Amino acid sequence: MYRWEITRAALAQRVFAVVRSKTYDEASATADTLLSAGITSLEISLTTPFALEAVTTLTRELGDDAVIGAGTVLDAVSARMAVDAGARFLVSPSLDAEVIRTGHRYGVPVFPGVSTPTEMVRALELGADALKLFPASAHGPSWVKDVRAALPQAPLLPTGGVTVESAPEWIAAGAVAVGMGSALSEGDRDTVAKRAADLLSRLADALPDRPTTRGTADLYED
Repeated sequence: MYRWEITRAALAQRVFAVVRSKTYDEASATADTLLSAGITSLEISLTTPFALEAVTTLTRELGDDAVIGAGTVLDAVSARMAVDAGARFLVSPSLDAEVIRTGHRYGVPVFPGVSTPTEMVRALELGADALKLFPASAHGPSWVKDVRAALPQAPLLPTGGVTVESAPEWIAAGAVAVGMGSALSEGDRDTVAKRAADLLSRLADALPDRPTTRGTADLYED
């Protein structure tokens, strides 16, 4: 798959799950619960012990049924290791040119972290496939709406502090997708399944009509 195809698949549900755990087993269990609940895109944070092994196992077992990426990718070395482990996309809390270059060298999309319009423009200049607005809790949906008035080409992914209740507001404000961690994955299988179904329905209803802008509206095409 080309980078744009992977990006579209990773953001198709307008949410990607963030798995950050204290142990490999806990991460595997959380990923399994989320996937069983119908979430088709998730990142395994490299702060999780044996995170790359988890990426490899999930990618091998799931094939094209889900899009598995690596998160908290801070440098070129980590980026290359994640790609070798089978990560389909790379996410970072920060903006590092070498992470983007490394991912793109091997055909893998990169979603770097940004928190200001200046960083957004820089990330776009470096070829970022989407922009992780982090932490989202430091901003708000109205802020995204204001920023996108000036930068409608910026495909934003608010992450960090996003809840089931606030996620639709971010999408309505112009975000292409949101990243969610424990707010999505906490609880038993039934609880997570109900929460995920509710979230996906809310996100679909929140999607606004948009003008076709290269690099943003295309992500919503089915």
